[in-house]
Amino acid sequence: MICLMLWLLLLCATTAQAENDNIEVAQDGLFQLLVLPYDYDALEPAIGRKTMQLHHSKHLKGYVDKLNRLIVGTRYASMPLSRIVVLSDSTVYDQSVFNNAGQVLNHNLYFTQLSPDGGGEPQGILADAIDNKWGSFNAFKQAFNNSSAELFGAGWVWLVCDHEGELYIVQEPNGGNPVTRGLVPLLGVDVWEHAYYLDYQNRRSDYVDALWDIVDWSVVEERYEATGVIENNCQSAIEMLSEM
Repeated sequence: MICLMLWLLLLCATTAQAENDNIEVAQDGLFQLLVLPYDYDALEPAIGRKTMQLHHSKHLKGYVDKLNRLIVGTRYASMPLSRIVVLSDSTVYDQSVFNNAGQVLNHNLYFTQLSPDGGGEPQGILADAIDNKWGSFNAFKQAFNNSSAELFGAGWVWLVCDHEGELYIVQEPNGGNPVTRGLVPLLGVDVWEHAYYLDYQNRRSDYVDALWDIVDWSVVEERYEATGVIENNCQSAIEMLSEM
């Protein structure tokens, strides 16, 4: 029951853009490598061409290929990606499925939130929510940068919201995704070394600073609005599930 509730919450946030982002949709029972909406060199100087090529065509492709091998003939074969992440996290026997599904979901969200035309600041209700939580956009950026610098080892840092629209910054080790906590991922930063080492060596903070120039806030805003925070249109479904 809890797993279904968590899956529904993320589904509300990702269904609207699923076909474009390849986040949820499996074709013929197999997940496809995300088609990037820009060239490998489009995000320079924030992210170099070689880093993008390796990150996408080697690391992400490796996760996609392994996930497809792991789920063939299993209960996960016809599930949406976010539900695979939630359900596989609940059992030690499916840790490899969780690791690879989590990394496919993480990377799809990461790559589709970046743009050569990005930067600036969020607008609308997301901007208001950030101001209400942290006092200003600059204060939010500093808190996010600090969390990214302080995460030990490999993992991800996320801006997330709950079903009431409350924002948080959370850390996830390795391939974890905040959907397993009942939170909706809005903006994620990959702090595995493969995401930045060719360009920044051990200067993780410089890498995170550079990302603010390529964040496509329109995508992040769409994710936030898709949770139903404007009209609270996910809440009734979640309440119904909680009573079953």
